[in-house]
Amino acid sequence: MSAFVRNAWYMAAWSQEVPNDGFLPRTLLGEPWLILKASDGAYVMMADRCPHRFVPLSRGRRVGDAVACGYHGLTFGTDGACVFNPFGREVPPEARVRTLPLIERHGGLWFWPGDAEKADPATIPDFAFIDDEHDARDWLVMDVGYELISDNLLDLSHAEFLHVETFGVNGSLFECGKQTVETDETGAIWNKWDMDSSRAPAWTVPMLGEGARVDQWLHIRWHAPASLALFIGLAHEGTGRTQPVVPPMANPHILTPKNETETHYFFTRGHGAEAEAMARKVFLEEDEPMIRAQQAAMAGEDFWALRPVILPSDAAAIRARRKLMQMRREEAAPDAA
Repeated sequence: MSAFVRNAWYMAAWSQEVPNDGFLPRTLLGEPWLILKASDGAYVMMADRCPHRFVPLSRGRRVGDAVACGYHGLTFGTDGACVFNPFGREVPPEARVRTLPLIERHGGLWFWPGDAEKADPATIPDFAFIDDEHDARDWLVMDVGYELISDNLLDLSHAEFLHVETFGVNGSLFECGKQTVETDETGAIWNKWDMDSSRAPAWTVPMLGEGARVDQWLHIRWHAPASLALFIGLAHEGTGRTQPVVPPMANPHILTPKNETETHYFFTRGHGAEAEAMARKVFLEEDEPMIRAQQAAMAGEDFWALRPVILPSDAAAIRARRKLMQMRREEAAPDAA
């Protein structure tokens, strides 16, 4: 079976990353791709490899809405076909690069690497909650595989251990936390932690006073293959969540494999250097070292072959892994095409 599910939407980039008069090269699912914005505003995704001598087209240049190879000048249009051959008028029919469906939605560019006839834009996960006034779009690469990052996000109990100073909830998960795992009508898997009448986090003491109690919730949503959204709330105790201590937060955590052991991580954060530094501290100083150590300890072995101990808090992550296994099997079936 393929290392990656193919018939699914993945995020390639934030649209703001693509220059108006150039292109963005990016390795996705182990393959090099080129993303550009055409003059009509449409985004295009083509293989970053010239079919002539296989050099990256990203070493070439934009010519209007086309890309000219920097080695011998073959030029390719937005449909992937060669539109200019500097060595004569005839264009070899095999002079074509692969293109993929690419849709702009919620400020992101979503591509479908599988059967193009199955690419329904209506199934792109909903991230309409992203608000430019409050959210700066950001991106980084983690030196670990995407499924391990998904596991980490879907089991929010790790916040009590890895994120004590930055994201912990003051022991509330274990004192009064109630976990619910469910699948909704879109196929999304949810892991919901609700902590009613819990001790208020330390950072709220100046607002609420010592000994205050609050209702807290951490809800995370997963769409296959690895598009996640985290919803966080903190309200005055017993108000039915109608009186928030701070405005509820919603954050995308969208993962796209760079390859089998590296992952593009798309997220939002507050504007400014302080918020940027905090996000990188959480992801790169707290999460990544632990997950990287996990990946190294697994030494390339299959997750299930290692017979992991399963805890109740793992329920959502296990359900997501089984969903991906099912999708891979369906794609590998002889009649899948």
